[in-house]
Amino acid sequence: MKNWLTSLAVAAAFAAGAAQAQDSVVNTTDINSALIQTDESYTIATVVKVDGIAWFDRMRNGVQQFGADTGLDTYMVGPSSADAAAQVQLVENLIAQGVDAIAIVPFSVEAVEPVLSRARDRGIVVVSHEASNIQNVDFNIEAFDNLAYGAKLMDELAVQMGEEGEYVATVGSLTSKSQNEWIDGAIARQEEAYPNMSLAMDRIETYDDASISYTRLTEAFAANSDISGIVGAPMPTSAGAGRMIAESGLQGQVHFAGTGLPSVAGNYLENGDISYIQFWDPAVAGYAMNMLAVAVLEGRSNEIGAGMDLGLEGYTDLKVAGEDRQHVLFGSGWVGVTAENMDQYDF
Repeated sequence: MKNWLTSLAVAAAFAAGAAQAQDSVVNTTDINSALIQTDESYTIATVVKVDGIAWFDRMRNGVQQFGADTGLDTYMVGPSSADAAAQVQLVENLIAQGVDAIAIVPFSVEAVEPVLSRARDRGIVVVSHEASNIQNVDFNIEAFDNLAYGAKLMDELAVQMGEEGEYVATVGSLTSKSQNEWIDGAIARQEEAYPNMSLAMDRIETYDDASISYTRLTEAFAANSDISGIVGAPMPTSAGAGRMIAESGLQGQVHFAGTGLPSVAGNYLENGDISYIQFWDPAVAGYAMNMLAVAVLEGRSNEIGAGMDLGLEGYTDLKVAGEDRQHVLFGSGWVGVTAENMDQYDF
């Protein structure tokens, strides 16, 4: 179906809005508008792991801004809890509705592969995020090299722990590929650089839930009082770990480095319960996925690859994962936050 907003008008809209870009959730001052020029009226649905948590609330802002910037129909859905089957059902519903593209952050890559294959068989474009091993997509875009992200978390944790002692690691799910790669990177860095540190037990699954993180970390520490560090892949672990440390009186004795947001972990940073969080902006990631979806819909897949500049912060010089993984792209979009600089981020 045609959209009376022409390709030229899309570019003009970005140019006119550049002066106000600093007031937007996603700064589009330098956006690659040529990549997303269209005179079609596409519907793009973004499917996230779980709706109603701060991380994906922020991603919704980016998805909505993309729709406002382009005039396209963009929206976000997700299950009420981290549930692979529920996420698959949402994708099934979108296939039945006949959306033009699906942008997805899978809870379980293995669970969504078959349904995404069906979506593509129906001519639906699929773009993913946090799923570096996924196959049934047109492109997967990561904010950074996953192993490097995890290695940085370990460097920060090692400083706090004095480079010795036992630590635990959390993931949303053992099938959450990117999160497990962050922990892979953290453990590899520890084994390479910090021989007096060791992983105390198997990875703890938290289902991307702060309360479950709190409960399972409390259980881990009850089982092994020698643990003095936590490296957390899922964003809610920052709050779960902070609460556990605060309530147990372990401030200064147990240390944390992991994914988090100031809006979720800020109180724990300010109070000294935890010292370091790391993140990328999920609003920008949502915007980037939708950009790639439009580019594929417009037949511009051959323009997407190494060296590409989306014009978004952290996505200005994309890399590819390898010769046999040209569909997996990553940027350099993470930031590290402590109590000293958390006031620079309002989400």
